[in-house]
Amino acid sequence: MIPRDIVPERLADEAQLAGIPNIRVWGDASAESLAVLSRTEKLRIGALVQTRRRWERQSPEANILAISGGGDNGAFGAGLLVGWGDAGTRPDFDLVTGVSAGALTAPFVYLGRSRDSELREIFTKYKRSDIYDPGIVPPLLGSGLFDSSPLEHLIAKYVDDRFLRDIANERRKGRVLLIGTTNLDAQRPVLWDMGKIAMSGHPQALNLFRKILLASASIPGAFPPVRITVRVEGRTYEELHVDGGVTQQVFVSRPSRVVGDDDPWSKRTATRLFIIRNGKISAEWEAVEAGIFSISQRSISTLIKNQGIGDLYRIYAKAQIDGTDFNLAAIPSEFSVTREELFELRYMQALYDEGYRAGFRGYLWMKTPPGLARKALHPAQPQGKTSALAASLPE
Repeated sequence: MIPRDIVPERLADEAQLAGIPNIRVWGDASAESLAVLSRTEKLRIGALVQTRRRWERQSPEANILAISGGGDNGAFGAGLLVGWGDAGTRPDFDLVTGVSAGALTAPFVYLGRSRDSELREIFTKYKRSDIYDPGIVPPLLGSGLFDSSPLEHLIAKYVDDRFLRDIANERRKGRVLLIGTTNLDAQRPVLWDMGKIAMSGHPQALNLFRKILLASASIPGAFPPVRITVRVEGRTYEELHVDGGVTQQVFVSRPSRVVGDDDPWSKRTATRLFIIRNGKISAEWEAVEAGIFSISQRSISTLIKNQGIGDLYRIYAKAQIDGTDFNLAAIPSEFSVTREELFELRYMQALYDEGYRAGFRGYLWMKTPPGLARKALHPAQPQGKTSALAASLPE
């Protein structure tokens, strides 16, 4: 294990990346903790209003997209989004968030249909060896069972200088891209404003952008955590960041808690929220062997499924309070293709095709999380009172 200088607990809130300040916030931050971003967020909202006034043909609604984790199941969300784009009805989202597999999808969707072919490639072209080295690393010699450098190289292949410039250009229009990671020392979610990183002009901006995507997709224990260097009180420390799904399977930021309910944007715009859950939200029967590995694996997958459903309920409750139109997509329970190993191309292609057909034909969005009865609408329509460009963060 490589030793590191750990950020002292008392300084955790103050740690910043040298030369690139104010690019992240705790995902569970209170309104008071978010106040430091108030000025920049007000500028963002103002820029968004000005941009919409220039683009008179833009939809009067604010459109938010949140993409969950799910590993190779991310092929479903990718197919749904590309099919939706090919149908010509996918909006330009004002806010896009992503975790884990969703973190690898979100930047491409944020940039629009011009990047759909690359999004298709990522989830239909690459097999397990392109994601991680299946050779086991002895636990005493490393911090993960598998070598994630193939995924690191794959991210670098697509996220280059031009990609970063395109992200920066969209951020200047007021659109926002947030990626979630988990700070292991703090046991807290971290939300990264990827557009601000791209706009910074810092010589390490591209490297940091890539590292955050890798961190968000780094399953703890399986992949090594990503070390991120920060400074506070004149000293340099290292944080450990892993899969954002450890703390939040899916998230929606809530800028209204920063700008305040009296902001003009909150009075003139309805909000539509689209959540893509890269997994099934129904219970799935599976005969489990009595061995410790099978029992542990099944227990963890059940925990993750139910954590994700809990996140959906939390977001739905906030959406109801804010008057936000809630729309949910998930892998249909009827999808029956199975896989023998993770990141099996045959399985991912079938799942991508399932999502693509649904998106192209017009997906029947669920209006509530599982267990709450309410008729689905097709296509999704704004409902309820207008609100800020917001949905939920934990109070």
